[in-house]
Amino acid sequence: MDLAYIPSPSTGVIHLGPIPLRGYAFCIIIGVFVAVWYGNKRWIARGGTAGTVADIAVWAVPFGLVGGRLYHVITDYQLYFSEGENWVDAFKIWEGGLGIWGAIALGAVGAWIGCRRRGIPLPAYADAIAPGIALAQAVGRWGNWFNQELYGRATDLPWALKISEGANREAGTYHPTFLYESLWCVGVALLVVWADRRFRLGHGRAFALYVAAYCAGRGWIEYMRVDEAHHVLGLRLNVWTAIVVFLLAVVYIVVSSRVRPGREEIVEPKAGEKAEGSEKAGESDEDAPADADADTKADGSSGAVDLGKDMEHGAGKS
Repeated sequence: MDLAYIPSPSTGVIHLGPIPLRGYAFCIIIGVFVAVWYGNKRWIARGGTAGTVADIAVWAVPFGLVGGRLYHVITDYQLYFSEGENWVDAFKIWEGGLGIWGAIALGAVGAWIGCRRRGIPLPAYADAIAPGIALAQAVGRWGNWFNQELYGRATDLPWALKISEGANREAGTYHPTFLYESLWCVGVALLVVWADRRFRLGHGRAFALYVAAYCAGRGWIEYMRVDEAHHVLGLRLNVWTAIVVFLLAVVYIVVSSRVRPGREEIVEPKAGEKAEGSEKAGESDEDAPADADADTKADGSSGAVDLGKDMEHGAGKS
């Protein structure tokens, strides 16, 4: 008998009248808002303007959702295209199934388009939103809790996740890998924020640190999962993906720090132009009183001299 465990919701859908509110979709939406909100704060702190992160997210988020779904469907094609399965289910994103690797890859393409339209360097934008993306993942992982999916091996630990009987799953208590990854992503966000402040990371290195740190955790968490997956040389496909992407991120950090050390001084040209205009306006305002004072002093001095001369002439005449 298990004395303690994490219960799973009896349903992943709450109906508000005729409108179904799905827990998975709700977590994804909340995660996007968190990423945009925190990314905007960091972007402004870097010298950008308010609203830019949201404007670019209009491109990045749809691309990311499509990329995440494509990765899932391609790597788990048997769930949709094998005998007895309905291929239409591949479009039912609300039932779960987003691959972070595809979401980041295609989301980066969308962000690149948005940045190009605004004349903003993509690496600087990526550095600003990196911790926010990690927090978005932390929130989004709770969508798997609503769907009772992506859990680990069976366990009787006090924090075990209780799974009910259902399609493609057996009732029991399992490692809550969704919770492990959620907590890991919070730690990744804190790490990136600390490192960015401590070392003033620039040119995409804060984003690369996020990628490397996430992959380090995803590797061991993925190894614990028991859901069906493709294996290569005895390891799950996502474990290999995490290893390869981790190495690429580390290489980028090392090479980038040597080729382009330091941090971008200006991340948004329009913001820089406004700042320069404000500085010039401030200098003009400061110069004006100084010039006026100088003129006043000059006028006052000449007036005093003229008055002194008049008095001398008056005294001589008398």
